[in-house]
Amino acid sequence: METPYPGIDKDDMGGMTDRGRILRDAWVFGLAPESETGAGWTRKRFEDLWIRVEDEWRRHDFRVANLPEDLRARFDRIQAEAVTAARAAGWDPHDGLDESG
Repeated sequence: METPYPGIDKDDMGGMTDRGRILRDAWVFGLAPESETGAGWTRKRFEDLWIRVEDEWRRHDFRVANLPEDLRARFDRIQAEAVTAARAAGWDPHDGLDESG
């Protein structure tokens, strides 16, 4: 049985997971309100949202620099807030990286 998503505010690594990224990108593109945490969502619901998010990124060649100014500003704000919150929750962007090779 699938465990429902706990919500981006309760996600592993402070929301710095694939599901967290999908949800944040959905906020950027207006596909979900920023108040939506995804709590209780199934993998299928995230897959459906991912398809819609990818369609939006494709319009901009998957590049932040190609976003219109309003979307780029929203993306930058959402990402900065996410990094700050994740670090406060104990996320380390270098944790798990193999720097030996």
